[in-house]
Amino acid sequence: MGRGRKPAEQTREKLADRYHAVRVATVALAAPLSPEDQLLQSMPDASPVKWHLGHTSWFFEKLVLGAKPLCPDYDFLFNSYFEAIGARVARGARGMLSRPSHDEVLAYRDHVDEGIDGALQGGRLSPRQLQLLELGLNHEQQHQELILTDVKHALSQNPLRPAYRTPKRAPAARPRAAAVTWKAFPEGLQWIGAEPEGFAFDNERPRHRVFVEAFELATRTVTCGEYLAFIDDGGYRRPELWLSDGWAAVQTQGWRAPLYWEEAQGEWLHFTLFGQRPVDSEEPVCHLSQYEADAYARWAGARLPTEAEWELAARDVPVEGNFVESGRLHPAPATRGPGLALFGDVWEWTQSAYAPYPGFRPEPGAVSEYNGKFMSGQLLLRGGSCASPASHLRATYRNFFPPIARWQFSGLRLAR
Repeated sequence: MGRGRKPAEQTREKLADRYHAVRVATVALAAPLSPEDQLLQSMPDASPVKWHLGHTSWFFEKLVLGAKPLCPDYDFLFNSYFEAIGARVARGARGMLSRPSHDEVLAYRDHVDEGIDGALQGGRLSPRQLQLLELGLNHEQQHQELILTDVKHALSQNPLRPAYRTPKRAPAARPRAAAVTWKAFPEGLQWIGAEPEGFAFDNERPRHRVFVEAFELATRTVTCGEYLAFIDDGGYRRPELWLSDGWAAVQTQGWRAPLYWEEAQGEWLHFTLFGQRPVDSEEPVCHLSQYEADAYARWAGARLPTEAEWELAARDVPVEGNFVESGRLHPAPATRGPGLALFGDVWEWTQSAYAPYPGFRPEPGAVSEYNGKFMSGQLLLRGGSCASPASHLRATYRNFFPPIARWQFSGLRLAR
């Protein structure tokens, strides 16, 4: 071997570079927002951007470094749901945290970054702490997407419909979505789940076998134009298309279109991170609940895929598509064809309940609460969205939300 650095030194340097890339990306997502914007909390399910900035820093300080908090109150203010750590501010009250100030939260981020840098450079992190650091990076990438979805919901409540930011360039000529075709998969006993090596969340393991009947999967997601046909055919007025809880939501919530859609003078508009725009019929439809996705699939004479079907279809498909790095921050027409385009643009609802895999064991310690305790009343989505970091995604990734949730970039792909 040459006189280069030792493998451990190279690994620490690579991890330090990745750490700073993730942390810088989070601050960059918050940069277009004023301190007033960053305090908004439009519903209990969403959090203020300032809280996301503080919470992700607290995660590294508390769960990775195990350090004494910079401020004793931060355990209470920035804990999300870790019961083992102690009491915390009520989720729906995070928008009341005018203190600490925006500048103090950014200073807290700098303080935590210095602590991580020192621990990495000094070789003071144990193998377990290095594992938790990797978890923390993936955790922060989840919050990057939440920053965008939460602030989109908050800005949509403003009657002026302000844009999160203005586009850097004028949109190109409107492309057409590729024709939808179907890819067939045979029946058989198959393996799903993450391999033992490499990073994955605990809910992606253990790898196990499932028997899957023969099925077909649409080569792209459903477009806005196709969903408009469902609306025009009375989709929101026909109870036979809906699950019972879904129909109840239609009635109580007054749904008649996806979230952020509104009809004005015979034209459908929707709110985007770049402000109000006409609905583009060629773009993937998004901001659907699982109930809406299921009703559309039933109307279309198809169904939603199971998570096993989706993963089997995706296992040889590269993670390529429209992610947060594109700067589009909105679904783009699926122009690729005839092959499968499974990643990016919108999270794809499945019909599968979020449940543990056979032999599932949560991570030890406080992070045991990260995924396992939410395995009730949630349904699974796959594939990532236009707000997801590309490096965060893989075929085995299991995202989960209640079936009534609509504020995520969630859409659907048909199966049969």
